[in-house]
Amino acid sequence: MKLQLWWWRDLLKVCREGGGDGWFQKEIGWKVGCGDKVKFWEDVWVGNSNLKSLYPKILEEVGEWEDEVWRWRLGWRRARFEWESVLEAKLTIHISTTMLSKEEKDIQVWGNDEKGCFTINAAYEYLAKHERGSRLDVYETLWKSKAFPSVLTTTWRVLMDRIPTRECLSRRGVTMNSILRALCQTKNESCQHLFLECRYAMSVWSMCYRWMGILSVQHNDLKTHFESFQFFQVSYNQNLVWKGVWTTIVRFRV
Repeated sequence: MKLQLWWWRDLLKVCREGGGDGWFQKEIGWKVGCGDKVKFWEDVWVGNSNLKSLYPKILEEVGEWEDEVWRWRLGWRRARFEWESVLEAKLTIHISTTMLSKEEKDIQVWGNDEKGCFTINAAYEYLAKHERGSRLDVYETLWKSKAFPSVLTTTWRVLMDRIPTRECLSRRGVTMNSILRALCQTKNESCQHLFLECRYAMSVWSMCYRWMGILSVQHNDLKTHFESFQFFQVSYNQNLVWKGVWTTIVRFRV
């Protein structure tokens, strides 16, 4: 599914207001046309990084149009040091790979897609590979677990820390009197605490372990806890049923 134009604008607005260098901002780049919108130093428009982080910002001008052809002409604010001459040569080579066109406008593109189009699938793949590290097997196992799709979707959100806990809402700017969990009032209401660390959650898992006949120390990491919820003496497919039990417990605690 390709992102509609108004969604794209809203996402960009949220990124600007939120500040920082989140995963979404890092994947946004520019396809340069006539150079009417892109910021020479700050934006990522050539290569995988902005020029500000690679070269000293001491340019007064960068070039000009000659008829329909753009000519790079670097004008410096002061005389360069010897070591800056080397950087100047690198910068010249760096930017000369990009050709400007008077007939085209600068447009923002999604860097994780070959055509520059943002898609939900591309965003999901990026988050799965980068934001959560290399443990893709956790999610592969989750989606194969024997449970209803709604249950698996909720569990996925829990493992990704994407449910509206008080801590999560606070990070998104929602004002509240306290982010402590209302039931126990001991720690912040996070996914980690809500589903594992709280004494009420621990009692539920303890009862489930006794029912299954599993003798194991409970892990304090949600993904590790999910992975360890299995029997070693049964088949892979049978363990997918027990993974479904884990997801169902989580679903009915939300």
